[in-house]
Amino acid sequence: MNGNKIVFYIATGVLTAIMFFSVFNYFTKYDMIVGFFEHFNYPTYLVYPLATAKILGLIAVWGSFSSWLKEWAYAGFFFDTILAFFAHYLTDGTGYTFALLALTATLVSYFFEKKVRPRKGISAD
Repeated sequence: MNGNKIVFYIATGVLTAIMFFSVFNYFTKYDMIVGFFEHFNYPTYLVYPLATAKILGLIAVWGSFSSWLKEWAYAGFFFDTILAFFAHYLTDGTGYTFALLALTATLVSYFFEKKVRPRKGISAD
């Protein structure tokens, strides 16, 4: 296994672990998550749809589906993690470490995915 694959799988694994941790909390600790959403002035009705979208996004990233779907999944993770980072940073100034780690993992996974899994008609170089 070459270095690009190792970096891709580590970054995607970190992203997956963080998203599963998030989804687990969304489903099992709903009241706590609603409190966080209210603190950040986010609508609370987004908790379950966001958890579902994260699961579907992980399926799209790990699966060999259309490149269009995979691009949208990465875009969704990018927006989710950037909004989470700024929500934590601007409201408390603390607690943004996981969001920053998830944002970094999203970007690294996205760019190395293009090197590891070239798409039809697109060069790996």
